Amino acid sequence: MVKKRSYIIIGIMFCLFICMIIAVAKEKKQLVSFHAYLEKKISMSNLQLEETSYIKDKNNQIISEIQTSIHRKSLTEEKIPNFIKQVFILSEDQHFYEHKGFDVPSMGRALFANIESQSIEQGASTITQQLARNYLKSYNKTYNRKLQELFYAYELERKRTKEEILTDYVNAIYFANGMYGLEAAAEFYFDDSVAKLTKAQLIFLASIPNNPTVYNPIHHFKQTKKRQERLIDLLAANNIISKKESIQLKKEKLSLTLKTETDLYPDYTTYVEEELKQLIAENYGYTKKLQNASDKEKEIIEKQLQQEVADLYKKGITIQTALLPSIQQKAVAALNKTLAPYETEGAAVVIDQHTHQILALVAGKNYKKHDFNRSYQAYRQPGSAIKPLLVYAPYLEETKKGIYSQVNAGAYCSGSYCPKNYSGKNYGMVTIENAFIHSYNTPAVRILDTIGIEKAFTYLQPFQFQHVSENDYHLSAAVGGFSSGITPLELTDAYTTFGNDGTYKKARAILSVKDANGKEIMKWKDKSISVWSEQTNEKMRQLLKHTVTSGTAKKAYFPSTYLGGKTGTTNNYKDYWIVGLSNTQTVGVWVGRDQPSSLEAIESQSPHLHIWKQIMKR
Repeated sequence: MVKKRSYIIIGIMFCLFICMIIAVAKEKKQLVSFHAYLEKKISMSNLQLEETSYIKDKNNQIISEIQTSIHRKSLTEEKIPNFIKQVFILSEDQHFYEHKGFDVPSMGRALFANIESQSIEQGASTITQQLARNYLKSYNKTYNRKLQELFYAYELERKRTKEEILTDYVNAIYFANGMYGLEAAAEFYFDDSVAKLTKAQLIFLASIPNNPTVYNPIHHFKQTKKRQERLIDLLAANNIISKKESIQLKKEKLSLTLKTETDLYPDYTTYVEEELKQLIAENYGYTKKLQNASDKEKEIIEKQLQQEVADLYKKGITIQTALLPSIQQKAVAALNKTLAPYETEGAAVVIDQHTHQILALVAGKNYKKHDFNRSYQAYRQPGSAIKPLLVYAPYLEETKKGIYSQVNAGAYCSGSYCPKNYSGKNYGMVTIENAFIHSYNTPAVRILDTIGIEKAFTYLQPFQFQHVSENDYHLSAAVGGFSSGITPLELTDAYTTFGNDGTYKKARAILSVKDANGKEIMKWKDKSISVWSEQTNEKMRQLLKHTVTSGTAKKAYFPSTYLGGKTGTTNNYKDYWIVGLSNTQTVGVWVGRDQPSSLEAIESQSPHLHIWKQIMKR
C-alpha cells in the first residue's frame, strides 16, 4: 500500500511538472527565466555521440577500425533515405512533428499503467527522449532518469530542428551486437551501405531498436522478420506504401551477410596508435610538461595523455597513414618465409627517404596485434651498423679526407679495452674504403678516438635515439657497444640522411588526422636538420654502395641504379643487421632472439641479407 501511494505521489508531481511548463510558457518573462535556468543546468555543447575511428592506408583504404565501447558510423541528413525516416516516425513516434519533446497523453497512459503494475513497464518515449537517453548514456528505468530525460528532450527541441533531431536519432539508436546507428547496422548485417539497401532490408533493420535483445537478427532472425512484416503492414495501413508493394516486401528473401571488423596489417597499425599518442602529446603540450616533470608528476601527466587519446578516439577521427599495402605484404612475407626454419625473431622497416614516410613495418614473425612490436620497441645493440653514423661520416666531415685515404687496421688498445677485428687478424694500413666495406673494428675505434667521443656523439643528436645517453660515451660505441641500444625504426630512420644529401627529417607513419567532418585537427611540425655536408654524404654513399657490391653485404646485391648498405653483427652473434638504401627507399632489417643468445649456427645463411634483398627488389 505504501509503495503504491509513493507511485501516486510521483505521478502527481509529474503532472505538476507538466502544468508548470504550460503555465510558464504563458508568461514571456517567466519563459526566459525558465529557459535560462535550463541552459545553466543543461549544456548542449557536450552532447556528442561516440563514433568509430579509422586508420587508412596511403590509398585511402580503411585498414583498421578503432572501436571504443561501440561501433558507430554517422550519416548526414541528406544520406538518410526519407523512406526510413517515415518508418521510424510511424513505428516509434507518430506525433514527432507535433510535440515539443514529449507526448503528454502517451506519458499519462504509461504512468497510470506503471502505477497499476507497481513498476516501470511502459515508457512512452518520443524520438527526442530516446535521443536524449543515448546522449545521457543512462538506461536505468527510474523516475529520476525519466525526469532528467524530459529536461534534455525539452532543450533539444528548443535548440535543434526536427530534422536535426531525427538525423541524430537514426545515428544514435542501438541495433544489437555492438552496432549503433543505421549505417553501422547496414554494414554489419548486410555488408553494404544504407544507400544500397532495399526497402525490405531497411525495414528489417528498423525492426531491431524497439527491443535489441528480442529482435537480435543473429539469435532471433524469425522474430525480427515477424516484426518487419508488422511494420510493413503499418506502412500500408498509413498509405506510405501500397498493398501490392507490402506483399512484395514481405516476400523479399532476406539473408544476413555479416561483416567482420576491418583490422589489417597489425604490425603497422600498432605503431600508428603509438605515434598518434606522440602526436597528441606534441600538439597538446604534454611533451613539454613531461620534460621537466618529477616521476610522480609524469605518472599523472601520462594518465591525462591516455585519457586525451581515448577521448579523441570516441570522436570518430580518421588517421591517414603512409602505409603501402603492397610493400607491407612483401616485407612481412619475406621475413616470415626466411625465418620460418629458424628459432629466431626479426623486424623490418621501409621508409620513403624523400617524403620521410614510413611505408611498411614488420614487428616480428607471424605478428599478432599489440604483441611486442620489435620494429620500434626492441632496443638492440647495433653492432657495426652504427659505424656510418657515429664514426665514418663524422670523420670525413671533420677531416675532409677522401675514402681512399689511409687508416691503421692493426692492433689497438686503450687502457684495458683492446678490440679485435672480426677475423682476428691485423691488417696494417688500409684505405678508409677497405676498412668500411669489410667492417674492420680497430680502425673504427681509432677514428672515434681521433675525432673525440663527445664530438662524434653530437652527430647522433639530430636522430634523437631514445636510449642513447652519456652512459654510451666510450670507445666501444664505435663498434656498437651501447648500454641499451637502438630500435630498427630508429636506425633505419637515421640512415635516410644518406638519401637526402646529409639532411635529416624524422620519418612518420601518420600523414594527417581529421575529425568526423574531414577537417584536419593536428599535424607534425618536424623540421629538416643538416647533419653533414653534401660532399661528406656523397663519400658515404660510395662506401655504402661498395659494401653491397664487394663487401660484407654482397649477398644482398642485385642490379640497381643505386644500392648501398651496412651490415652489423654484435658480440657472440646475438644480432644481425643490415640497413641501406636505394634511390627511393631506406630499408632496415634486424634478426635476433628476444632473449639474446648466439645465432652463430645460422650466420652462413645470412637471413638478414636475404630478407633485405627481397624487400628491396621490385
